[in-house]
Amino acid sequence: MYGAILGDMIGRPYEFLRAVKDRNFELFNKRSVFSDDSVMTIAVAEALLKVTDGRSRAFTTEDPDIENRFKEILIDSLKKWGRRYPDAGYGGRFMAWLLSDKREPYNSYGNGSAMRVSAAGYIADDLETTIKVAAWTAEVTHNHHEGVKGAEAVAACIFMARTGCTKEEIKGYVESTFHYDLSRTVDEIKPGYSFDVSCQGSVPESIICFLEGDSFESAVRNAVYLGGDTDTMGAIAGSIAEAYYGVPESLKEECRKRVTPEMLKVLTKFMGE
Repeated sequence: MYGAILGDMIGRPYEFLRAVKDRNFELFNKRSVFSDDSVMTIAVAEALLKVTDGRSRAFTTEDPDIENRFKEILIDSLKKWGRRYPDAGYGGRFMAWLLSDKREPYNSYGNGSAMRVSAAGYIADDLETTIKVAAWTAEVTHNHHEGVKGAEAVAACIFMARTGCTKEEIKGYVESTFHYDLSRTVDEIKPGYSFDVSCQGSVPESIICFLEGDSFESAVRNAVYLGGDTDTMGAIAGSIAEAYYGVPESLKEECRKRVTPEMLKVLTKFMGE
């Protein structure tokens, strides 16, 4: 989860701006603050902690009612955290859902489902359950098949990365299971790439940023360098890179300083700190 939040913070100053010229941009500045990506990541984590009674590595789907129970808890959590931070930069349709009394999904295929899913990559002991839980985190709002697929793919990458799979294995699984084209390079994508908030137009690119990286930091730098929806792509690439490389303590400390105490409480509880 540190990876998603840091990726959001690092990418946020460059969202909507002309893409950086190279990867040697300033990692943090006064505009490196959390946005909706981080708030919703915290909301998902809190919901998972509630449904598992705080046992963040012991999720099981054996309970036949757990899907409905979790989704109800998650809807409450998303609305609570979103309303607590209403100026975090949500998309228009999500904001309308957030502020309404509606609890039904609205068929979105936006990358909001993928930006918030990172906790699902840590909650289960097998890939099948991880993907199922990731789908649930998406379906409460982003129930379009592309929105669900984006969340599933990111959670699968996180699970595989944290359980010792190689990048080649991760790439092969994502291509064969989710049919994303991961054969391109960041430099090949960049000239024709533009701002895209859809899962299908940003999740594979974010995964490529991780695959090309050689450290947590370089994966996030790839995402910002590529341009587009830089905070969300930083969050996605960062969440996978954290599972693969870990996050340096110095960057974790930057994260802790830049979130609110109530966000930090959920983050540290989920990460077992």
